Formats: sequence, structure tokens, C-alpha cells
Amino acid sequence: MNIRELSKLTGQAERQIRYMIAEGFVPPPTGGRATADYGEDHVTAIRRYTALRQQGLPPQAIRLLLARGQLAPFPVAPGIVLHVDPQLIGVSMDADALADRIRKVLRDILQEPTDAQHPRAERRRSR
Repeated sequence: MNIRELSKLTGQAERQIRYMIAEGFVPPPTGGRATADYGEDHVTAIRRYTALRQQGLPPQAIRLLLARGQLAPFPVAPGIVLHVDPQLIGVSMDADALADRIRKVLRDILQEPTDAQHPRAERRRSR
């Protein structure tokens, strides 16, 4: 696809896309200047950058995050932060299945232990 199509698909202005490429947030296109071609990796990189900016991260922080391979923090609730590999941001995934899995993990972590699950109850039974 050309830059106009990429712009339309991502909702980003051509000028912003060129900025993201110049700053290294988006890979350069394949082909020459007149035949520049963009693909799904460009769409993903633009979506990643946009999502991180919407979370309030400045460009310099995004650059460091991506360069160091650190996890991107997304506060969910007081005391709960979802850490995501930046390479997954902007990638098409089954969000419903992922949300179900996260819901199950949170339920398991946050539920009150029953007497049978309580560590002291386990010790009492083994005596």
C-alpha cells in the first residue's frame, strides 16, 4: 500500500507517519521514494506508537521502552498494573479471549481463600 492508503487505514496524517519513520518508531518503507510500499508491520508499528502516546508516554519514553525491550505499564486499578510487551501493542489479537484469561487470573489472585485453601488449614491437616 502507499502512504495515502496507510494514512487512511491508521487514521494518521502522512506527515505524522513520516515523523514516526524518521524517529525510528516505524520501519522505513520498502522500495524507492517514488514506489514506497507499506505493509502490515507498518500498520502495527503505527498502532503501537499511537497506543503508547494515548497512555501519556512521551516519544522519548517510547523510544527507551522499545529499545530496551521493557514492558509497557498500563494502570488498570489502584494497585494493579498490566505490563505488556511493546511488540504486542498494535498487534491484532483475540481481546475477548485474553480478557477472559485475565479475568480468571484476577479471580484466582483476589478471591478469599476457603478454609481448605488456607495455608494454616493445610498445616493442621498434615499434623
